[in-house]
Amino acid sequence: MQFNKLSSPLFVVASFLFGLKTYFVYRFMFDMTIENLMQEFILFVNPLASAYLVFAISVWLKPKNQMKYLRWTAVIGTIIIYLNLVFYRNFTDFITIPVLFQGNNAVDLGSSLLTLIHWEDVFLILDVIIVWILSKKTDEMAVRFTKHAKIAATAVTFLLLAGNVVLAEIERPMLFVRAFDREYLVKNIGIYNYHIYDATMHTKTKAQRVFADDSQIGDIESYMKNETGSKDPSDMFGAAEGKNVIFVSIESFQNYLIDSEINGTETTPFLNDLKEGKETIWFENFYHQTAQGKTSDSEFIVENSLYPLDRGAVYFTHAQNDYHALPEILNRNEYETSVFHANNKSFWNRDVMYDNIGYDEFYGDESYEETPENSFGWGLEDKAFFEQSIPYLKEQDQPFYSKFITLTHHFPFELPEDKANIDKYDSGSTTLNDSFQTARYTDEAVEEFFEELKEAGLYEESIIVLMGDHYGISEFHNKAMGEFIGKEIDGYEHIQQQRVPFMIHIPGYEDGGVRDEVVGQIDVKPTLLNLLGIEDKNDLTFGTDMFADERKGFIAMRDGSFVSDEHISTDGVCYERESGEEVEPEEEACAPVREKVDKELQYSNDIIYGDLFRFYDFD
Repeated sequence: MQFNKLSSPLFVVASFLFGLKTYFVYRFMFDMTIENLMQEFILFVNPLASAYLVFAISVWLKPKNQMKYLRWTAVIGTIIIYLNLVFYRNFTDFITIPVLFQGNNAVDLGSSLLTLIHWEDVFLILDVIIVWILSKKTDEMAVRFTKHAKIAATAVTFLLLAGNVVLAEIERPMLFVRAFDREYLVKNIGIYNYHIYDATMHTKTKAQRVFADDSQIGDIESYMKNETGSKDPSDMFGAAEGKNVIFVSIESFQNYLIDSEINGTETTPFLNDLKEGKETIWFENFYHQTAQGKTSDSEFIVENSLYPLDRGAVYFTHAQNDYHALPEILNRNEYETSVFHANNKSFWNRDVMYDNIGYDEFYGDESYEETPENSFGWGLEDKAFFEQSIPYLKEQDQPFYSKFITLTHHFPFELPEDKANIDKYDSGSTTLNDSFQTARYTDEAVEEFFEELKEAGLYEESIIVLMGDHYGISEFHNKAMGEFIGKEIDGYEHIQQQRVPFMIHIPGYEDGGVRDEVVGQIDVKPTLLNLLGIEDKNDLTFGTDMFADERKGFIAMRDGSFVSDEHISTDGVCYERESGEEVEPEEEACAPVREKVDKELQYSNDIIYGDLFRFYDFD
């Protein structure tokens, strides 16, 4: 092909190539679901419209500057979409401005980042190369429009953008009002317009604290006091009074691992036996509720019984807010509080947040001895982590509340061959295949930890809580996961895959067993306080004691999905919770709960963005 034979100006060629590439990424590299022809049409149109909007600005520049602008715009646009692609492969989500401020976390990603880069990604720069070559042909490819022609070219961009927005609102009414789901925003307005929207929202939320006042907390207090379920102590009140609490947050652990087998070998033999014992209470319908903050979100929900933010991580963006957190309450009840995590203290801004919410001590990576033999993946292996934590645990005054955060079962689930005691799964997903080996290793580590607690004389005086912090296998691996569980991963199954283990082990207790209540991380704080016999009538939470007879009957996800006693709602579809069958008409079945879900999520946002607890007297 002779480039100088092309009759179209370069800004048109660049718009078409870049828009086509973006559509290809949307359609075949992001794992976004297309539900109807309207969505397909919008998905095709919006990248072309967005590309034309940006590249058409060049018509206002002089010919040589046009070429520079088009070259570097193609480069910058490609970088933006590629960073989102890499982020999406790990989190099935899109980058927000608050996430960019968490960039120092990437230093610790190591090899896990490399697994997100694929060889075929090189094709994403083909259009950039073409634009750079063509941009050397200034005389042939630049435009020299009159002022009226420039205005006309610009007007076309706004017409395309307006048409895109209208179609998006038709396909997804109130898209910008109920913008909990970033995938819907990207599908309907494109990745670049989404980033403009995100920047606007970031500016708005930053201003929210400045203009907040004490009048806003009244309605929220009333809702929490009256709508979030029973406030009367349950039958389990004080069942663990005076006991130590050892809380183990198990990295990326989902329920699909429990009771699973690979080639006839149990993945989690210890946890399987533990949940069947009389001393353990296992909530089989316990859901994680994290968002972009992942493990830090899990911590935030458990500590505060508030929802995470829809954008970024509270631990980064609002670590200096006033809270009424679990460790602070326990401190007032003569508990020593601590966190054990063999990672650097600044990761997820933990050193700042922990100090603010009342933890007495944080045992980070400097508290542990790492060697080539005991470290792999994200750092210190779980067995060495628990073993080296015991001396610190013994030194604490009792009763204590100590949280342990594991590392071994973390994406990309790396484990040396000589440490693996189970085969890898065989599927098209390396991530899913490897997860069973690291899960088995963590299961063995937890078993050894129980024995070490007994040897240290701490076991009988403690309750041990085990919780999966968030999903480990994202939607990007739905095909392989579907093969493993023997069913297609639709919206219903996706929500069911967000169940994570939650077990409360009470030595000497005789009435354990499996419970089927719909519960989530939002309920952990009031549940633990109830077990310890601590009443805090002025506390404000969105969660309810899991053992209470009266409960609000649903748990909400940060994207607006929810699980109620009767239904599961996600992506605008309502399902029967037990059968998984779609419910028609959807609005009649799920709308009443969705209204409460939206209210809770908004109230939680208001509390965090406005720092509203600074106006409330918890004493």
